[in-house]
Amino acid sequence: MAKAPKSSKKSVTEEPAEFQIVGKARGDQLAPFDPLRRYLHEISLSPLLSEEEERETAIRYRELGDKEAAWKLVIANLRLVVKIALEHHRYWTTNLLDLIQEGNVGLMQAVKRFDPYRGVRFTTYSSFWIRAYILKFIMDNWSLVRIGTTQAQRKLFFDLKKEKERLERMGFDPIPKLVAENLNVKEDEVVSMGQRMEGADISLDTRVGEDSRATFGDLLPAAHAPIDERLGDKELRQLLAEKLGEFRLSLDGRSQEIFEKRMMAERP
Repeated sequence: MAKAPKSSKKSVTEEPAEFQIVGKARGDQLAPFDPLRRYLHEISLSPLLSEEEERETAIRYRELGDKEAAWKLVIANLRLVVKIALEHHRYWTTNLLDLIQEGNVGLMQAVKRFDPYRGVRFTTYSSFWIRAYILKFIMDNWSLVRIGTTQAQRKLFFDLKKEKERLERMGFDPIPKLVAENLNVKEDEVVSMGQRMEGADISLDTRVGEDSRATFGDLLPAAHAPIDERLGDKELRQLLAEKLGEFRLSLDGRSQEIFEKRMMAERP
């Protein structure tokens, strides 16, 4: 009896290729109910919209304020958020879900602002909003000290590492001068950004050394001198004033005048 040929049709629940890559790359590390894989599986079941469906749905939301249409646009593009988040995962390796979450916020902003009459596909338009929210999240959370506060610094933040890797692949030593010339920025800006990116945040409660009881917080100068130093300084000033007063009384008229107007005056 001949066996029935295997169906080439994929299962409806099968995960898209980009999601399978994430699963395989971390398969040994993920638990059976890992939230990332669960999320990727769930959004893989959401139907995609054709260009015409996308436009009609966007018009319904813009003209009628149809919340169901807005929801449909968001759900159909959640996979786009994951794709863009994976592109930036190299900068934020802590948790991919952080980037996906911020990208989803950008996606919702895109739905609110999208104009379906301009002849641009929603996927193209929303990509800019998704990417902008992800990049802002990375910049704001890279370090406790804010970096990339200007447009030029933000561009350098994302281009610096790529340019260094490109030079290394070509066999060049990525010294700051060479990187600065290629990126058309100042050398000191490359050095400064490199130090910020490579330097890790250290708690002030961390000990200076393994055998030391002092912490990095102990090395910071105090905003005010300790109370014992201030009291001692006050007493010293009072004692000096008393001694000078006694010395003044011991002088004769002419010497006393010279002492007051020449030696003790702010402007002799």
